[in-house]
Amino acid sequence: MGISIWQLLIVLGIVILLFGTKKLRNIGTDLGGAIRGFKKSMNEDDQKTADQDNLEQDNQAQNQQANADDKQRDKSHS
Repeated sequence: MGISIWQLLIVLGIVILLFGTKKLRNIGTDLGGAIRGFKKSMNEDDQKTADQDNLEQDNQAQNQQANADDKQRDKSHS
């Protein structure tokens, strides 16, 4: 015993009568904007995390190269 299409249409009609189409359109627009903003901030956060990871890897590679250069310089001065 599920909800039939006719029951859904009646509920939709009552909601439209109570709120009006303009208010429902505004609610839909606001909800869509909020979801879009949330997705954008999540993507920016993911990008920021990826950028930080890449920066850390670059710093580690530079430190390893500097250490290797220092060891070579020490060997040549000995």
